[in-house]
Amino acid sequence: MTRLVLASASPARRAVLRAAGIEPIVRVSDVDEDAVAAALPADTGPRDIVVELARAKARAVAATLAGSGPGPDEDLVVVGCDSMLLIGDELQGKPHTAEVAQARWQAMAGNNADLLTGHCVLRLCSGAVTAEAFDCSATTVHFGKPDPAELDAYIATGEPLRVAGAFTLDGLGGWFVDRIDGDPSSVVGIGLPLLRRLLQEVGVGIDRLWADGRA
Repeated sequence: MTRLVLASASPARRAVLRAAGIEPIVRVSDVDEDAVAAALPADTGPRDIVVELARAKARAVAATLAGSGPGPDEDLVVVGCDSMLLIGDELQGKPHTAEVAQARWQAMAGNNADLLTGHCVLRLCSGAVTAEAFDCSATTVHFGKPDPAELDAYIATGEPLRVAGAFTLDGLGGWFVDRIDGDPSSVVGIGLPLLRRLLQEVGVGIDRLWADGRA
């Protein structure tokens, strides 16, 4: 039996895992994402940036579990993720303000962009990290053209201020996504196909995560 620890407070990521039959243990990393990104070499590519952010989150949570986490003798996998929208050659994170969200949507409306999600999986046995796997998924999102009243109302909800790229696929923002090319779960924030492959790399099959009856 293996338990999955999600290094994220994201309810969307948690919902994806729950719908797929896994009840994760949630531990928030509190990693300073801006500081991690700023410390990377200047020539670090967009895919590598989101992967390194995911690794930082997973490692921070693994460190808290090593000696005092839930069941230190338990077999655990810690999953860290980080999503950013690539518009042109510039990564976009959470807007945080209505003004930034408005500007993002002016660039996104009627166009497409790549949603990059870095994933990192750490396996812990008896409190020690025994294996690590990481990679990035990329999904192309084709955006519609909300009219000004729709966009103002959407931004006023606060939803786009709190999410990477200023939109959601599984929430109110889904009205303004015409289609995607790639994995929809990755756009929500945690890609099941990639996560399954990374779990296999650290020696954990999905059946081990289902086996404890919490699904």
